[in-house]
Amino acid sequence: MRQRLLPRRSDYSGLASSYRRDILAGITVGVVALPLALAFGVASGVGAAAGLVTAIVAGFVGAVFGGSNFQVSGPTGAMTVVLLPIVARFGASAVIPVAIMAGGLVLAMGLFGLGRAVSYIPWPVVEGFTIGIAIIIFLQQVPLAIDVPRPEGDNTAVVAWRALQQADWEAAAQPLAIVVIVAAVLVVMPRLNRAVPWSILAIGMATVIVVLSGWQMSRIGPLPTGLPLPSIPVLDTATTSALFSAALAVAALAAIESLLSARVADGMASSSRYDPDRELVGQGLANIASGAFGGMPATGAIARTAVNVRAGARTRVSAIVHSVVLLAVVLVGGSLVAVIPLAALAGVLMVTAVRMIDRRAALSVLRSTRADAVVMITTATATVVLDLILAVEIGIAIAAGLALRALSRASTLGREEVGESAAADDSPAASERELLHEHIAVYRFDGALFFGASQRFLDELVAVADVRVVVLRLGGIGMMDASGAHALEEIIVDLQSRGIAVVLQGIRPEHVPTLVAVGAFEALGSERHCVETMAEAIEHARMHVRRALGARE
Repeated sequence: MRQRLLPRRSDYSGLASSYRRDILAGITVGVVALPLALAFGVASGVGAAAGLVTAIVAGFVGAVFGGSNFQVSGPTGAMTVVLLPIVARFGASAVIPVAIMAGGLVLAMGLFGLGRAVSYIPWPVVEGFTIGIAIIIFLQQVPLAIDVPRPEGDNTAVVAWRALQQADWEAAAQPLAIVVIVAAVLVVMPRLNRAVPWSILAIGMATVIVVLSGWQMSRIGPLPTGLPLPSIPVLDTATTSALFSAALAVAALAAIESLLSARVADGMASSSRYDPDRELVGQGLANIASGAFGGMPATGAIARTAVNVRAGARTRVSAIVHSVVLLAVVLVGGSLVAVIPLAALAGVLMVTAVRMIDRRAALSVLRSTRADAVVMITTATATVVLDLILAVEIGIAIAAGLALRALSRASTLGREEVGESAAADDSPAASERELLHEHIAVYRFDGALFFGASQRFLDELVAVADVRVVVLRLGGIGMMDASGAHALEEIIVDLQSRGIAVVLQGIRPEHVPTLVAVGAFEALGSERHCVETMAEAIEHARMHVRRALGARE
């Protein structure tokens, strides 16, 4: 099991024939990742340098140890949403221990085999989550776009509104012009040629305009000329306890976003399948390494991973090359990056936020069912108003509740005519049929006998009267939980207490242990009341009716 979670030679199979494609794809992704790494570092409140370090270190470690051949890891917009409140509450220095603690939690998830849990997140929740993140990322850029200090506050919408209120609109005209120029380039120019790295060119154009015009606005500022030496901070118990809830939220987001990204990459490239548990191990190690080098928490990045696949990547070498490209920028291009205006990065992220929303997917959810639309809208709203992890929890809870309601409605209990159910060895005479109809009731269960439907079935069957025998057909039950089995036991006890015999027909083998555990067979009294076929059930019921009528006479 543990061997499966480690790097192996097969990770690089086919490299001899694909290395050119992998190197080219890695360079392409590196160019795309540069402005995003800078922008997400600034947006998180920890600085552009931390964003670059994260993209380099987490990108490399995630590529080597992760479970996907195409995943590109680094800082993401979703993570900035989680980190901003942490920075506001604990300070930027808290991000490093949070990254390391979160990495340890994600690593543990992978080691304990929790990687497939993301498959249980409903699609409307994912879409609502993505829409909410996109709105938050867009709103986060408002202070940078008008070049004002970020106001105090945890809620992004409130912070954006306060920034607009305190803006000097005459001074804000210049950074807003830069935002418009960058956004226009990113929206219009890719329609002419998608192969050109327009985000880099747009930022370069904006930087040249600001430098030549002498406009005064906030810049990225000096960057380190290399990677810092790794170090693990020593925390006392009180600090660890204070940061644990933040680390838990970061770990949950890192796991969810990374696995969703790997799943998207799998859908785009049919040549390999990702290992979700190994992916969590890789992301855990990537976050620990990122924190050790002074970076921020990282996840698998859906946009960069998609670029990697589209650029022709075949192995994880492309993600490694992407990290090398970014490292080269730190080593030789720091002085150029330092003069980039923050408004240009805001323009890049605003366009990125708009592009995150898949309008076709959102419309598909809205047009599918009312329940799915409610789940998506609620999740998106909760993401903006509350926080990301709570939003996912709320979305899953609502989706689960609506799914249980639908499952309950699909589970039915119907009364059948005895003549339709009986397949006895000889056709009963008219008087016999009348006797059967008068004294025997046959009920058929279909669907799931679980806590969501058990009370309804119990209420219906305890109302049965004026019969001698009730035959319960259980072969149509696909799923039975302890609540459903307990309800069946209560039905048996209630009917027999009123002198009505109960016959169970068609019990599935997988339901026997549950029925035994709740005492249903013990309440039944005799295993002869459990039969396989309806012919046996009707014959057994006849016997009870004759015996009861004979005793009465």
